[in-house]
Amino acid sequence: MAGAGVDPAETLVIRHAYVPVHDDGTHGISAASSDEDVLAYTSNQSLQTRTFPASPPRVWVVFLPEGGDRARLWQVLVNCGETSRDETSRAFHLEVAEEMADLRNRLVIEWRSPRTWRVNATTAGAYRVLEIADAEPARFPGFDRLVLSHAELQAVVREQRYAAWRTTLASVQGIYLITDTRDGRHYVGKADGAENIYQRWTAYATNGHGGNVDLRRRDPSSFRFSVLRVFDPSTPESVINAAEVHYKRALDSVRHGMNGG
Repeated sequence: MAGAGVDPAETLVIRHAYVPVHDDGTHGISAASSDEDVLAYTSNQSLQTRTFPASPPRVWVVFLPEGGDRARLWQVLVNCGETSRDETSRAFHLEVAEEMADLRNRLVIEWRSPRTWRVNATTAGAYRVLEIADAEPARFPGFDRLVLSHAELQAVVREQRYAAWRTTLASVQGIYLITDTRDGRHYVGKADGAENIYQRWTAYATNGHGGNVDLRRRDPSSFRFSVLRVFDPSTPESVINAAEVHYKRALDSVRHGMNGG
């Protein structure tokens, strides 16, 4: 977990059981439950501290059962705090995290404690990995719908299921946009000459800034990457340069963005 950016000291590991209705009458989950159902179920926990920690950690790693002692990774969640409580339960605001995203629905571990549905991450770290399944190829959404976080861009660069994406991005030059979601500032970049969009984005995936001074001063974890316009590699550089100037002006990314460096 530590290798995936998850601190075991700040992490709770949960393995849900498929129980349609609990003894107290509350609804559980089944193999047919949607992600929204599982998230809602995970968000509500017992008020009794012997059942659930009084001060649960920030990160929750959630597994779903597969029969026997097998448990498959569902999601890594960030606990943003308790939102409400009643006489028996507490509700938490949970958000899906990027950590271990490449292992979702792929990592299967041996859950050694069938009677225990939650353990600390230090304990879970000793559980045997049974399988890391091959990922299904991801379908390229099209340039006009492509929006990637920095973590997602890193996955595109390194994971086999994104091989077709890499081929597609390497086939074009063009103008792209990086947005820092913390303050909404934009950076307009281009891939021309000997470079294609995939080559440019590989640099951002590697170091977060691609050599740009303004980007170097920022945390890439809040970046979002998208494509503004694509060009055939035979397009004259002057045409691509003109498009870059246009988008910088349209988005005001020199005066009020990250193109000022």
